[in-house]
Amino acid sequence: MLHDLSALPIDDVLPAIRAALEASSNLVVVAPPGAGKTTRAPLALLDADWAKGGKLILLEPRRLAARAAASRMAATLGETVGETIGLRMRLESKISARTRIEVVTEGVFARMILDDPALEGVAGVLFDEYHERSLDADLGLALALDAQAGLREDLRLIAMSATLDGARVAALIGAKTIESQGRAFGVETRYLGRDANARIEEAMTRAIMLALREERGSILAFLPGQGEIARVASRLAESRLPDDVDVAPLYGALDRGEQDLASCSPRRSRKPRSRSKASASSSTAGWRVCSASSRISDCRGSKRCALLAPASISAAAEPAAPSPASAIAYGTSRRRRRSRPSPLQKFSTLICPGLRLISRPGG
Repeated sequence: MLHDLSALPIDDVLPAIRAALEASSNLVVVAPPGAGKTTRAPLALLDADWAKGGKLILLEPRRLAARAAASRMAATLGETVGETIGLRMRLESKISARTRIEVVTEGVFARMILDDPALEGVAGVLFDEYHERSLDADLGLALALDAQAGLREDLRLIAMSATLDGARVAALIGAKTIESQGRAFGVETRYLGRDANARIEEAMTRAIMLALREERGSILAFLPGQGEIARVASRLAESRLPDDVDVAPLYGALDRGEQDLASCSPRRSRKPRSRSKASASSSTAGWRVCSASSRISDCRGSKRCALLAPASISAAAEPAAPSPASAIAYGTSRRRRRSRPSPLQKFSTLICPGLRLISRPGG
């Protein structure tokens, strides 16, 4: 039995998604953040004829997003994670004989398909937020396409994203594209300018303090990594924050309780939340102002590793930063500078850590 099924924009295209996957093996789904694609699409496919007797694998780019997706789908079914909905990532696994949907991180899937190229027992693989383009996601899709061509003609592959160039990916995997228009409030974008000599922590602290003076509601600040989050949080603690403001860091290394504090709707009226590795795949309730920067994965063959270097976000990734807010209420996005052009052929992944400032009601 499904619980808490309030209407979401993706519901309008779920019948088309089901029909498309009955007719062909591959599909591209484009839907804005907050549309419900991550948690509604896998559940809608569970009883499809091609999925009976097999599992669905949902790939998420980050542990935070994987946990949130698994928890939400399990709650929708009135269950806990580990029953129909399973979760598998590094150092954490909650699956059982009943599990029909496994939410996994991209690195875990790459290992799964290398160990079992035929993906025995898997009916379909959903690549969520594919626009983030990590090496693991690209490798996973390449291997899945290879398995589909040589070993598993019945395997379904679905690429889902909020800001994906759907036509290009559809051409790559030989699929049609289904788009959900979503539901969006207006988000005003303001460019604050950039001092090339200023450290990002100083610039972000100033932007947050300005937003607290000029705006109402909570603030979500996107930062490049855990170190930047800690330094901004420290600077905010030394500043004269209003009494109704809490600072709640959010990144993958935090324990579950601290992550829940930053991810939940604010119990008080104004909270700055700093968020690590957060983007379109994990919508957060209760905030209306955000400020963004990121690290880009720079893959250099000579180094034999991917280096994470701070950079301005790309034009392709730019809509993802304020979009979760647009699914909740009217809001404001503050940025240091305009986005750089994005060559889609590069293997680059956007990792947006951050800090959430949560304001209490009545503040």
